[in-house]
Amino acid sequence: MEDVEEILDQLYKKVLLGATLEDDIHGYIFYLNPNLSEQVGYTTPSLAQSNINGAPDGVPGQHGPSSSESTTLPEAQECAQRHFRMSRAQEVALLQLTVIDLLLSRVLSTETEAHAKEGYGELTKALLQSAGVDSKLVCMLQNSDKLLSHMAAKCLSSLLYFQLREKMMLSNSWVTFCQKHLSESSESGEAVHCLWILTVVIKEVFKDAQSQQAEILKQLLAPFDITFEVFYNSLFSQHFGNFQNLSNVVNILVCSLELLELLSASRVHLKLDFRSQKILFLKPRVLDILAWPVPAFVKRKLVIVIKKCLLGKMGEDLCRGSVPALVLPDYLLDSDVLALAEALLHRVHLGLWKELSVPGKPCCFGGDEVQPGCRPRSGPDHVTLRAASLITLKSLEIKFQNCTSATEMKVDLQKFMSELLTFLKPHLQPSLQLHNPCEWLSRVFIEQDDDMLEAAKASLSIYLQVTRDKDDISGSLTQENEAWIHCTHRNGCNPHCIFLFLLKNIVFDSTVLLDFLISSETCFLEYFVKYLKLLQKDWHHFLSICKFFDEAESQCGANPRDPVPPLVHNRSTSHTGPHALASPVGHSNACPWVPWAFDTRSEPQSQVVMPKETHTVPAHGPSSQTPRSLVDYDSSEDSDEEATNQHLANNKQTSLCPEMSRETQGLPRTCKDQKELSLEPQLRPLLPQESCPPFCAAGEVAPNGAVWEVGLFSRTVRCLVELQGAIYRLQEKNLFPYNPAALLKLLKGVETKCDKASALGDGGSWSSGLLSL
Repeated sequence: MEDVEEILDQLYKKVLLGATLEDDIHGYIFYLNPNLSEQVGYTTPSLAQSNINGAPDGVPGQHGPSSSESTTLPEAQECAQRHFRMSRAQEVALLQLTVIDLLLSRVLSTETEAHAKEGYGELTKALLQSAGVDSKLVCMLQNSDKLLSHMAAKCLSSLLYFQLREKMMLSNSWVTFCQKHLSESSESGEAVHCLWILTVVIKEVFKDAQSQQAEILKQLLAPFDITFEVFYNSLFSQHFGNFQNLSNVVNILVCSLELLELLSASRVHLKLDFRSQKILFLKPRVLDILAWPVPAFVKRKLVIVIKKCLLGKMGEDLCRGSVPALVLPDYLLDSDVLALAEALLHRVHLGLWKELSVPGKPCCFGGDEVQPGCRPRSGPDHVTLRAASLITLKSLEIKFQNCTSATEMKVDLQKFMSELLTFLKPHLQPSLQLHNPCEWLSRVFIEQDDDMLEAAKASLSIYLQVTRDKDDISGSLTQENEAWIHCTHRNGCNPHCIFLFLLKNIVFDSTVLLDFLISSETCFLEYFVKYLKLLQKDWHHFLSICKFFDEAESQCGANPRDPVPPLVHNRSTSHTGPHALASPVGHSNACPWVPWAFDTRSEPQSQVVMPKETHTVPAHGPSSQTPRSLVDYDSSEDSDEEATNQHLANNKQTSLCPEMSRETQGLPRTCKDQKELSLEPQLRPLLPQESCPPFCAAGEVAPNGAVWEVGLFSRTVRCLVELQGAIYRLQEKNLFPYNPAALLKLLKGVETKCDKASALGDGGSWSSGLLSL
């Protein structure tokens, strides 16, 4: 009789190559069917009695000992032979599971040739019907050998998905096994296997866009809907000290969080309605994990899951391209998200962030060990800091959208932002006490631009909600308005400060803003449109803040040796940490922040003049270093993809890049180009190109060594001018990925405000502001 290992090896090679099974398909069942006859308590499978090698009850390839020899055989030799047989049986079982797993992957693959797939499918169905392989895989889940039990779980998940795809009845032994162990014990190893297999199957459903996803998932979740709710209540209603097996608890928590996200995602993307899909929103006991003494990565995973739920990005990694373009609002989902936001804010009020520790680990490439001669670089867990900050802001935004009392909103804003800033204070060095508190947002989110813009948008939305009953909070600085402005700065949510810090971080580079506008990876378009609308209504407030920024910068003094602000300078050399983001005005030395006090008696608001800084530097000209984007999208660890505008989501940018680069970087144009753009408004600088640097930051000079006079208002004006001109030129060439007419109209409105301010002496005009540079 041929050796079973040789047969399995031949079958593996055939399936790997996608070859057709020419032999008798049912003949392979004997070799693929796991033998559980000698398993004691499902410890290890054995083939000792199968006689597959022609060796009766002995060492394979040898004749068994005679009866006389067996009676004299030492006990140690018998143990050695038994161990050898069991070890070989385990190897054969692993080989069987490997072949079964490959067979199922070929059956489920769209790349497998049709005739070969038909044979693989027939063999799989034969294994299910005649051999009951699903029941045997369920038994092997309880094997003490971790590798064997894992392979069994992997095969079982593929087998279950095959049954769902082929519209077969779901394995009854599997359903019974899961219902039993999820209901009886929330920390058993069997419960871990159940959760892991469910998670893998749901992921496969999401990945297969060709199948009837909703129907398949409905068949899978129906038997476990109530069971999972019982398991969830049992797991999170316990005190952590009552758990017996801590390693299993950590595995269960990780699997549970992943499953909760997938269940929530299926509600959004597949429009299913199960109790288990709502449990995270309506019973957010999972938040208790943040106070449990579990590893930091579990808490990080939880805050990221909560962040995705509040942002509506559940399962985004699995559902790319499948999000409906325009769907009707889901009021039930909105009410559930509101319940989750309120539950989170309630926990924050009770001291949730005070209990959350965010210990950092040394930054080591490829591991956790610090190599000899290298200094460890420790710091907080910035992923957790960002997620915790964002879910606090987003929860406030959601709550305020459903609140009508401005007084209540102001009280909540002060209460929860105070909690958040207190939580962040130990992790931001130097402390925010030395700077404008609004700087916290750009410092926390500097390495993750998509989250930073989500936070800025949420902060702006909060501001607009609180001031929605006021037509203009800065037209006349009443005592109430002045107190409100002080409140926004004290709580780190003034929208003008946040926008100016954003411009400072990108060194007033309009090409970065353009990059954000044409990308679907951030919500910048939505944020920018809302901010430009606010800017026109809140113009005097904006001018005052520009003035105070400049006064603070003047008090700090200029550092001529550092022509590039620290955010860009440090990012070009190494990984930027909070310690590098010291100054809100672009200098490496910290300086006190000017108090936000407005004296309307000494200086009327209608005649605010933008102060300018004077810097004298050597005549060798500005640094050749060019600004870079905040974050390379490809290297972002958790870069979220959100289509805030459907035109952004559906347009590919690859074909536009070369022409866009030529247009936005000021490269020479043809005569035809000049004729086509003859109607373009005069938005570009009136100075010669060679005398105007690409951006004007403190400490930069003209090539001839002249002194630049730089003010924050002027730099902001120049950035918006360049952006407007770049958008207009791309629109004229039909290169902009969507219709920017509304955006250009808003920028034109800001231009009008700027020109009016120039006429009144409040600041520089839209074009004369550039001449002052």
